[in-house]
Parts: sequence; structure tokens; C-alpha cells
Amino acid sequence: MPESQNWTLKQQFAPYAEDYGNSRGRQHPEPEARERTPFQRDRDRILHSGAFRRLEYKTQVFVYHEGDYYRTRLTHSLEVAQIARSISRSLGLNEDLAEALALAHDLGHTPFGHAGEDGLDAVMAPYGGFDHNVQTVRVLTLLEQRYAAFDGLNPTWETLEGIIKHNGPLVGPGLEGEVPPIIAELDDKLHLQLGGYASAEAQVAAISDDIAYHTHDIDDALHANLFAIETLREAPIAGDIVAEVQASYGDLSNTRLVQEIVRRLIGMMVEDLLSESRKRLAEYNPRSADDIRQAPVPIIAFSPDMEARNKALKKFLFQNMYRHYKVNRMASKARRVVKEMFELLMNEPNCLPAQWQRTGNDQPGDIDKPKQARLIADYIAGMTDRYAMIEHARLFDLNAKT
Repeated sequence: MPESQNWTLKQQFAPYAEDYGNSRGRQHPEPEARERTPFQRDRDRILHSGAFRRLEYKTQVFVYHEGDYYRTRLTHSLEVAQIARSISRSLGLNEDLAEALALAHDLGHTPFGHAGEDGLDAVMAPYGGFDHNVQTVRVLTLLEQRYAAFDGLNPTWETLEGIIKHNGPLVGPGLEGEVPPIIAELDDKLHLQLGGYASAEAQVAAISDDIAYHTHDIDDALHANLFAIETLREAPIAGDIVAEVQASYGDLSNTRLVQEIVRRLIGMMVEDLLSESRKRLAEYNPRSADDIRQAPVPIIAFSPDMEARNKALKKFLFQNMYRHYKVNRMASKARRVVKEMFELLMNEPNCLPAQWQRTGNDQPGDIDKPKQARLIADYIAGMTDRYAMIEHARLFDLNAKT
């Protein structure tokens, strides 16, 4: 360990974990902190970023003004981080890296959840499309403007790789489509091993996202009366838990009943994940973090039975929550807001706020269309739900203040 580093937190890692001292560094070299590990620094930079703060007013399914109970991207990210830390500790992994990845994974989301992303992807189709995972990479490497020496947050190789491979390898057998330009450019510089899996910590963060998403969407859906407890009794995994809780405790209040269901559902998924992951670790016997990357299958995973049940639960939520007519109505509004703003700003880029009026030495309108479209997509993607509605009114409502 270099003398300039005096990290006070010591932890015994499994041999397949990412160790602090073996980090492959950052895109822009800089001295590391004496009292914080590289992955702690990544986490802290993410927490202090403007993109992270804006997650407070970016919702997942509902829109912020519909009620202050529903989860936002911020509360979801904190819940994912808690689950990821717990799993990482049980498996001897680097908790700081898993936490940084969990906190960063939603930084690229648009306002209005997946409806906003669908709307932005549709209007960006002629210009390379829009994907929130790729946008997270843009936030981390380009869009955050906090440091004098570089754009972005300059995360470690391990954090950047984990975000890029959030959904697994990007190239290889069975994978179609081109690698997004920004990722291809980073790969040329940093050799991100796009054909392999990410670190075990990144795999933990990704699957913790699924656990938190499904369980807490059930909580929000019940609170919003999108379906009732009686309907949930028919759901895969959750239905058995509902029956167990009601058999054990009788007539609980809805609040206690829902919280008990969610708690047990998280526990069941985590226990299955730990059991299956330990089986795979024993089978493949990885002796380094790169052995995890080169394995033929993900090492951190649900059992086949739980994976099938989890997919069935996702289908249940899709039918009973994500396609509920109330959600559809708000999603329709959200797509129109995004589409109308994008089209107006493409046709009249001088309506962009002053700080977005310049790209290098170019003025919007002087730059080529794909570059202009990406700039406008960056602008819209960075909005909160609230700001998007205010900005849409400023652009289209004659009575709104500009």
C-alpha cells in the first residue's frame, strides 16, 4: 500500500472480493485520500452529487405530487444500498464498493420513472436512443460539474465497470446491438472487459435492486389501492407469505400486515440468494475478483426456483400495478410532457436555459442535430418530476412565469 494512504478501516475480504489496495485507479489520476478508501470516496462523491440529490423528487411509478408516502428514486437507492451491504458482509465482499454501486445505479433516470424514459427513448430514436444505465455513465463521467480538474465524478475503475455491467456483459454470444459510444470510448481507455461479468459486489448491487424494487412496489401498490390484500394472495411468492402471516397473527391492521409481508419477502429472497451464491462459489472456487468476471455464469444469483418465482411475481406486478389504468394515465401524461419539451427545444434551442446554451464554442442550433439532441436529452433527463412539470408549463402555458 503506498505510504500516502493510511486507511484506518481494515477488513478481511474473501479472496474473490475487490480489495481496496488492488483498485485499477481512475480515468483521471489523482492522489487518494489518507483516511478514506477509494470506494468510500466514490460513495461520498455520489452522495454529494447534484444528480443524487435530485433523486428525492424522481419517483419510480407514481409522480411526486400524488403523495409523500410513495418511494422515490432516492429512498429506493438507500434501500438497495442497505440490502447490498448486508449481502456483501455475509459473503465477505467489499461493502463500500457494493454501497457505492447501489447508490449510483439510478443516477441516470429521467423524471416520471419508466414512462419518462420511454418517452425520451422514443424521441431520441433517430439519435441513438436513450437508456438510463448509459445515462448514469454520462452523469459519472461527464455531466456532474463539481471538480476543477475533470468532468464527472472520476469514479474508480471498479465502480465504473460495475455500473456499465449492471445488467451483465455487453458483448459476446447472444448479445446483439452496438456498444453505446460513450462506453466504447471508455473501454478503449480503461479496458473494461465488456465480455465478462462484473465484480461480485456489482452483481450484489444489481440483484439487491431487484429485491428492493419488487418488494417495495408491493407496499406502494397496496397503499395506493391499486390492488387489495386478497389479490396479493394470488401472487407468486407473496401469496404464501400473506397466508402465513394471517394464519399466525389473525386480523392485523393493513399497515402491520403489509410491513410484515414485505419484511418476510425480503428475508426469503436474501436467504435464497445467499444459499445459491455460496453453492456457486463452492462449485467455481474463484480465487480472485477476476475469476468472478471470467466465470461462465453469474456467481451471485437466485436459485432456479426462486428466479422462476421472481419472474412470475414481476409478471403479476406488471399486470396488476404497472398497467393499472391510474398508472397508465399518469404515464401517458409523462410521455407527452417529455416529448413536447424535447420537440420544442430541438426546434427552438434558444429556449434552453442560459447554462445549457453553449457546448464548447458552439451555440445550440449551430451544432449538428445528434449532438444537439443529446444535449437536450441530458437536460431533460436531469430534471425532477416537479421541475419537468414546471418547465413544461413555462414553455407551453401562456400564463406561466418564464
